[in-house]
Amino acid sequence: MKLQCPCDSGKTYPDCCQILHEGAQANQALSLMRSRYSAYAYQKVAYIIQTTHPDNPSFLADSIQWAKEILIFCQNTQFKKLEIVDYLEGIDESIVTFVAHLNQNHSNKKLFEKSLFIKLNNQWTYRDVLLIKFK
Repeated sequence: MKLQCPCDSGKTYPDCCQILHEGAQANQALSLMRSRYSAYAYQKVAYIIQTTHPDNPSFLADSIQWAKEILIFCQNTQFKKLEIVDYLEGIDESIVTFVAHLNQNHSNKKLFEKSLFIKLNNQWTYRDVLLIKFK
């Protein structure tokens, strides 16, 4: 039995985000956003770093330290559900609004985020968060 993809696309992981995690390029920002969520769920730290725009405020030149921080977050978080609220698709810039249902320290949380994705060298990257709320 194949596992459903954590991104809640309705597809199995091998038919969805695994393809991107193994090197295929996302053809739209929404696919990249979903694959990043799955990467957090599966602790694919290198993928998260590779798909983050260098101008993102979270981007650290010290990738070893940054990888450790991401891994700690992944290990202390259960990724329960992803809901796409809105998607504004552009040619080189897109906005994805979503709710990530998480569990941290035995406490359920909802992360509401509006994210900006831009193309860099013809590849989608996570540029910045435009709005974020934790509930």
